[in-house]
Amino acid sequence: MTNPWIDSTLYPDVIPPTELRGLAERVDFLARLCAAWDFGLLPSEETVAEIRKPGWRETVDACRLLTSPTYHLLREWHGLLHLPYLGQRLAYIADDPNLEHV
Repeated sequence: MTNPWIDSTLYPDVIPPTELRGLAERVDFLARLCAAWDFGLLPSEETVAEIRKPGWRETVDACRLLTSPTYHLLREWHGLLHLPYLGQRLAYIADDPNLEHV
């Protein structure tokens, strides 16, 4: 049975899994999810609800996707320590006065 929160479009290179077994598969899923989200492809409500569950805390901490804005959001959701953001800081975003409301 397929988990409805696993977005099959995140797996264009392989057959999508029906479930995620073990830390490695969960980290791979989060890496794919963060890459898509950073690119502007938003996850479903079911996916967001799933990855916000406490059981994902260890996986989020293990990823260490320091260049991904989405990854830093996931760390915040799970109450993990802030890590340095190593991604590109775009001036047109950094200087946006509305950024503090996002």
